[in-house]
Amino acid sequence: MRIAHYVNQFFAGVGAEEEAGTGPELRAEAVGPGKRLQALLEPDHEIVATIFCGDDHAAAHPEFADDLVARAREEGAELVIAGPAFTSGRYGLACARIVSAAAQAGLPALAAMHGDNPGVGEVEGVPVVASGENARTMRPSLERFAEAAKKVAGGEELTGEDGRVNPVPRRNRVADRSAAQRAVALLLARLAGDREATEIPLPDFDQVNPAAPVDDPRQALVALLTEGGFVPAGNPDRLESSRASKWVRYSLEGQDSVAEGEYESIHGGFSTQWANAEPNRILPLDVARELEKEGAIGGLHGEYFATTGNGTTVADARRFGVEWGAELHQARVQAVILTAT
Repeated sequence: MRIAHYVNQFFAGVGAEEEAGTGPELRAEAVGPGKRLQALLEPDHEIVATIFCGDDHAAAHPEFADDLVARAREEGAELVIAGPAFTSGRYGLACARIVSAAAQAGLPALAAMHGDNPGVGEVEGVPVVASGENARTMRPSLERFAEAAKKVAGGEELTGEDGRVNPVPRRNRVADRSAAQRAVALLLARLAGDREATEIPLPDFDQVNPAAPVDDPRQALVALLTEGGFVPAGNPDRLESSRASKWVRYSLEGQDSVAEGEYESIHGGFSTQWANAEPNRILPLDVARELEKEGAIGGLHGEYFATTGNGTTVADARRFGVEWGAELHQARVQAVILTAT
């Protein structure tokens, strides 16, 4: 098969964080880790194009994926692969968007990233195989990636034995034992001390390490964020009151506070009566402006970001975090105040 390989700006050799805003590009050859991948795929398969984009640009502009998949198709690509993205959130999200766009365009696709990468939960209808945690594991990660790519190219479905880390599509089959027999077997296993025996593995929620404190708040640009469903009156962008699938942004330019009647919380998880009576309880713009005028902070970012935390999935929350991080990094924001309800 003719293959298009997606990497980020770092592995494409463009640069590190200073080039994270690089737009989508294509090179008609294997680049960076793709060269080793090409050697592992030979002689049956060929990387005919490397497609890449800066991590910040990819996180902030989801449409980049459709653009690159279209370009790859013009180069004759028959299979799209992305990664390995290891545990890099922005890179993993970009890989997820690329392979999902390829699948929607009718192309087989495959991604590689660590199982804890937030991009895993964003992949739609495409297998993801495990990589190591960081680039020090590049060699074994590429070897597993290449073997999985060969199977996908051959029309095989990947399973956990191939290193697949996202769910395998459900297929009906006849079980070798009845439900009652399986239940008794699980009970006996538990009574024997096996605490891991299960037919339905529970999700493993990761730990989030707090960021280091700001060195000097007087020099820092600060942004206001909230998961309190805080929107202009009337909810013009139709943010969901629960199970949010998106986030919204609104300007704060020229405002010293958020006034009753002009803003509201549409959060479905608590009574919003008192929040709507004094909107600065949810978005503390009044106090932030005072700190700005006093010189206690270097400045206030000109927009606030909002979503609804009520019932929102972990996968969506991770995606929001990656996208917010990319936007704020581009704006040179150094600290955020995130209000929760």
